[in-house]
Amino acid sequence: MVKVLVTGASGQAGLCLQSIANTFTEVQFDFLNSEQLDITNQIEVEEIFKAYMPDYCINFAAYTAVDKAEDEIELAYNVNAEGVKNIAEACKKDGVRLLHLSTDFVFEGEKKTPYTVTDATNPINVYGASKLKGEEYIQEVMEEYFIVRTSWLYSDFGNNFKKTILRLAETKNEINVVNDQIGRPTEAVDLCAFLMQLIVSNTMPFGIYHFSGDKICSWYDFAVSIVEEANLSMKVHPISSAEYPSKAKRPKYSVLG
Repeated sequence: MVKVLVTGASGQAGLCLQSIANTFTEVQFDFLNSEQLDITNQIEVEEIFKAYMPDYCINFAAYTAVDKAEDEIELAYNVNAEGVKNIAEACKKDGVRLLHLSTDFVFEGEKKTPYTVTDATNPINVYGASKLKGEEYIQEVMEEYFIVRTSWLYSDFGNNFKKTILRLAETKNEINVVNDQIGRPTEAVDLCAFLMQLIVSNTMPFGIYHFSGDKICSWYDFAVSIVEEANLSMKVHPISSAEYPSKAKRPKYSVLG
C-alpha cells in the first residue's frame, strides 16, 4: 500500500483527486486542507509528516489569486515559495517523494510555439514569480521530485473559468471575453489521473513535466465552446486584453508543450 499525503485538498485539484481516489485501490490517501495544514508553518509541516509518514506528497496548496497577488506580494511568496520550501525540506528529511503543481505563468508568453520544460522561465506577474521561486526551492532541496506545470484548469469543482461562464449564462444575454491570450485548457480530473500515473507506475524519471489539454485556443474560443456544449443562448464577444485591463499582466501565449 502506497501512502499519499495531499495538501491543499479543498481546492479544485484536490477535490478532483478526491472524486477519483477510490479507483486507486493500492493507494492510501490522506487529504488535508489549509485549516488542517498551514504549509507556511514549518513546525506544523514537520509534525504532519511525522504523524502521517507518507511515501508521496502531492502539493496542491497554493495562493492562486493572480490579480490580488500584485498587492499581496508577501502572502503570495509565503505560500507559493516559502511554504513549498517547508514541504520540500520535510520531504527530504523523511524520504518522501514530492509531486508539486506549478503553472504556465512561469513563462513570459512571448513565444509563438509551445513552451518546453527546458525553455527559459521569465514570469511577468507576482503569482508566476512566486510559483517559480517555489520550483527553484524544490530543485535546490530535493532530488526525488516531480514538478508538473499545467494551464487553464477547469472542472465541476472549485472556482474556474468553465463554472464562471456557466454562472454568467444564468443572468446575462451576452459577455465579452479576451481573444488575444492563448493557452491550453486542462481538465483537472485528467491532470489528477496523470499525477497518479507518475506514482503508480513508479517508472517515470524525476524532474519537470508539462501536462495540459490538447486544444490550443483563446479564452474567447474556450468560452464559446463552453456555451455551445451546454446549449446556452448567451452570446460571447471577442475583445482585446487592452479592452479588459487587469491588475496583473497575463502571458499572451502560454501554451505548454
